[in-house]
Amino acid sequence: MRTFIAKEEEIEKKWWLVDASGQTLGRMATKIATVLRGKNKPAYTPNVDTGDFVIVINAEKIKLTGKKMEDKIYYRHSRYFGGLHSLTAEELLAKDPARVIHKAVKGMLPTNKMADKLLTHLKAYRGSSHPHSAQRPESMKI
Repeated sequence: MRTFIAKEEEIEKKWWLVDASGQTLGRMATKIATVLRGKNKPAYTPNVDTGDFVIVINAEKIKLTGKKMEDKIYYRHSRYFGGLHSLTAEELLAKDPARVIHKAVKGMLPTNKMADKLLTHLKAYRGSSHPHSAQRPESMKI
């Protein structure tokens, strides 16, 4: 038997459309991370980008279970002394809902160089319109 190793130029990339309205953040992020890595395909190879592109619409209508809206805190640091900034999930969702989805998916990807490349394949938008209609995305059921 021979081991199949996918090559970057042989992989066909598809575009998927996910409607986030009413979806739980973590459950949706795991499905998106799986599609971005390509683990849903039979030609999955860990060191090759075999994943697809994912478009998330209605990012502001995402659900968080329990008291995570008030209790979950997102941190960032400016690398200056006293430069720690924090926002609750509710504040970040009101300010930039796409960033909440990006951070959730990023946490489910491996911490290596390929994760940064895979995150560029994730497009999240507030509202139901997106500029990727030319790619003819197929809707993905979650």
